Amino acid sequence: MAGPGPLGARHKKVDRLRRLLRRRSVRRSERAFVLEGETLVAEALDAGIPLEAVFVAPDAGSVPSVVERARAAGLRVHELAPGVLQRVAETVTPQPVLAVAPWMDVPLEAVSTLTPVVVCVDVRDPGNAGNVLRSAEAAGAGAVVFCAGSVDVFNPKTVRSSAGSLFHVPVVNGGEPVAVLEWMGRQGFRRMGTVARGGRPYDEVDLTAPVAIVLGNEASGLPASLDRHLDLRVTIPMVGRTESLNVGMVGALMCFEALRQRRRAAAAR
Repeated sequence: MAGPGPLGARHKKVDRLRRLLRRRSVRRSERAFVLEGETLVAEALDAGIPLEAVFVAPDAGSVPSVVERARAAGLRVHELAPGVLQRVAETVTPQPVLAVAPWMDVPLEAVSTLTPVVVCVDVRDPGNAGNVLRSAEAAGAGAVVFCAGSVDVFNPKTVRSSAGSLFHVPVVNGGEPVAVLEWMGRQGFRRMGTVARGGRPYDEVDLTAPVAIVLGNEASGLPASLDRHLDLRVTIPMVGRTESLNVGMVGALMCFEALRQRRRAAAAR
């Protein structure tokens, strides 16, 4: 389905795109966010995400195949006037295809039977959050929870760095950390807080049972206020001079260790 003509910079749909890209409050109030690039839009279509609309720049060259897929699916495709994309996007080299997607967060109660669940507490960097999503999806984690205080999971940088994993792993968006961890404890999850030092080696704990892998802030780690809401602290042993690992890397190591243990347990049956 085609639009009425190229949209200029002042068109209300273009203004909405700009606001969704730049303001968390708008994404939250409208429960929508923007996908940037043919790959992400294709991932969303593959996952059956009900996209609201697709926008294509005039300098996209030959019409990208994903745009044809969108049209075939009955989605409205809008052409942007020359120069509009550069005024809307925040990246130096904007992607020629954008789409508006609905929020895909799930309620916390929906993850009660999933494991492992990665819980992000005050994870602020959008790239780290996206990497956590990629690792969780790649390793077959059950879900990812972004507690209140963490970066907006629908931040454009997080969406880009997730490389489409956002569409393939259940995401809970919000909830105070104490309330989330208390609820997970009542559901039978063993709550494992990741710490730079002083915890049990991560490859010596059982990650095959229902577990919540709790990741903390990039600079300060997990707050002391959560101590009594954790069942165990785990550490990734290091022999070099590095004081700590990036939270995205910690999440990846924990998720893939859980996968390794699950595969080993399955092979032993």
